[in-house]
Amino acid sequence: MGKRKSSKPPPKKVAPKVDTMFTCPFCNHDKAVIAKMDHLTEKGLVECTVCGQKYTCNITHLSEPIDVYSDWIDACDKANK
Repeated sequence: MGKRKSSKPPPKKVAPKVDTMFTCPFCNHDKAVIAKMDHLTEKGLVECTVCGQKYTCNITHLSEPIDVYSDWIDACDKANK
């Protein structure tokens, strides 16, 4: 009698990468806003490279750059109301 063929394990799923470049809500340039995370000081910074607008907020160890950007968008909407 022969051995059974062992099946290969299924391939690992690749996690999608989260963007760190976004559209500026003030000047509407695509990929002009850079999100930076400083986990030591627990501060997140988003800055437009074209018009120079900046926004900082507090972050946690679970925060991602999209979280800081969405906080900025929410703060802009709140200021406009």
